Amino acid sequence: MCALELKGRVALVTGSAKNIGRAIALHLAKHGAHVMINAKSAERECAEVVELIKSSGGQASFHVCDISHPEGSQSLIHATEEAFGRLDILVNNAAIRRHSDFESLSWLEWREVLGTILDGAYLCTHAALALLKASSAGSIVNMGGMSAHTGSKDRAHVLAAKSGLIGLTRGLAHDLSVHGITVNCLVPGLIDTERGESAGSGAPEHHSRNKTLLGRRGTPQEVAEMVGFLCGPKARYMTGQTVHLNGGSFLS
Repeated sequence: MCALELKGRVALVTGSAKNIGRAIALHLAKHGAHVMINAKSAERECAEVVELIKSSGGQASFHVCDISHPEGSQSLIHATEEAFGRLDILVNNAAIRRHSDFESLSWLEWREVLGTILDGAYLCTHAALALLKASSAGSIVNMGGMSAHTGSKDRAHVLAAKSGLIGLTRGLAHDLSVHGITVNCLVPGLIDTERGESAGSGAPEHHSRNKTLLGRRGTPQEVAEMVGFLCGPKARYMTGQTVHLNGGSFLS
């Protein structure tokens, strides 16, 4: 990306207190966007990201809420408009990535995972639609998952939610093209991130089973670079696509 090519734009990145979401927020801010940071409960981490952006001369704010419920997603969009007056870029990144074998997978856990990943993307997009339509270059990036394409043990709920994002992306690309809004799905694979207790014990099974052709795992910054491209002026003719970024561990 060219320096400050997102100047004057406002971006909202859900689940941006840590890891890939944080890298995306910092990258978009570096290139001129004002950024709304979001997490379900990690207020301290959100404040840290805002401070990092402001200390580098950028503009940012944060809003803590549960986007899996309409009132939460609506409050997030309202907070973004209150802080910056507009919205041009929506990155639906928030996710829960737990491990659970299907036999013991409860309805509550199923709904919690799908609620955050898939319902959250729908709710945030729906609530943000008026602002995105008012933008001259509205863009949405849904963050998919490689295991939704390869399959993986003990992750039926995560795979179902991430697969749903692909269908949502294609449907939105059709519905929103008339407003000049681009919608794409970025699918990272085998990225080095910190995984807390909420993600389950250890790395997903497919991380040990799959290898990359490049002989290494990717970094959150490399994911952020691709998000920046999809949101930027050089990708305005690209919509409805599922883009894989995995070092050759899955060839689509």
